[in-house]
Amino acid sequence: MLQKNSKAKSKISGGHYVIVASRYNARYVDAMLRSARTEIARAGADKIEVVRVPGAYEIPVVAARLARKHSSTLSGIICLGVILRGQTVHADYIGRAVTDALMQIQLRHEVPVIHEVLLLENEEQARVRCLGTKFNRGTEAAQTALEMARVMRLTN
Repeated sequence: MLQKNSKAKSKISGGHYVIVASRYNARYVDAMLRSARTEIARAGADKIEVVRVPGAYEIPVVAARLARKHSSTLSGIICLGVILRGQTVHADYIGRAVTDALMQIQLRHEVPVIHEVLLLENEEQARVRCLGTKFNRGTEAAQTALEMARVMRLTN
């Protein structure tokens, strides 16, 4: 269900966030990336890095390396991609593989890994979820990363 974007409710003290974003379906992913960066910067993060990968399938290996090498310093990893269904089941295989891998990375390394690799039926769904200001999954991903960083600090 789509939820309207809301402004970040509170400032954070610092934090290091990495956004891993696919270059495939760039129109949509770039819009989510801009929104996520803006939201994290507005909240007061110390460091925001962006790593671009060819497609959605390549996101987990980079997220895994980041989590393994920087788990003690990362506040969160935000994963952004758009997979559009075609006439075969290939998109379903990619979507499932990415979802399963990101969950395992998050659990193994205890670093919040925010999953906004969207598996969508068509470009209309992508426009609504990625290009708008009323609903934007990049903004939602950033807000989730900020909230999870706060929760993880509380559970330390």
